[in-house]
Amino acid sequence: MNKIIIYTDGGCRGNPGIGGWGVWLRYGDHDKKLQGAQQDTTNNRMELTAAIKALEAIKSSDIAIDLFTDSKYVMTGIREWIKNWKAKNWKTASKKPVKNIDLWQRLDVLNDQHNVAWHWVKGHSGNKGNDMADALANLAMDKISD
Repeated sequence: MNKIIIYTDGGCRGNPGIGGWGVWLRYGDHDKKLQGAQQDTTNNRMELTAAIKALEAIKSSDIAIDLFTDSKYVMTGIREWIKNWKAKNWKTASKKPVKNIDLWQRLDVLNDQHNVAWHWVKGHSGNKGNDMADALANLAMDKISD
């Protein structure tokens, strides 16, 4: 079975500030690039948005996905924290509401719909996929800044 390879990245100029996200999807010889930007947002929201937009772009639920992110927030959240948040009605260990709950809940639904293997990659380290996703996020921020 073939896999879809996805690289995601989000960034912000100021935190909060102008934010952007980028996604590079590859399937065999095909690739697709997605990007977007938003005013007055945070880096974490853009990292989450990149993962959400990537999974929303996949129409089939029966193909394996390798998703690479440089966000430890996204990685730890989707692999570890989310189980406890859901069990505690979307509250943290300190009984406070989960930050970015709207995005976490959307990502949770999409993650359940797909066969996703989550991978962390060090950002700005010469990884071609991560560099592409970062460039797309920056292009989106450039467009919204003009």
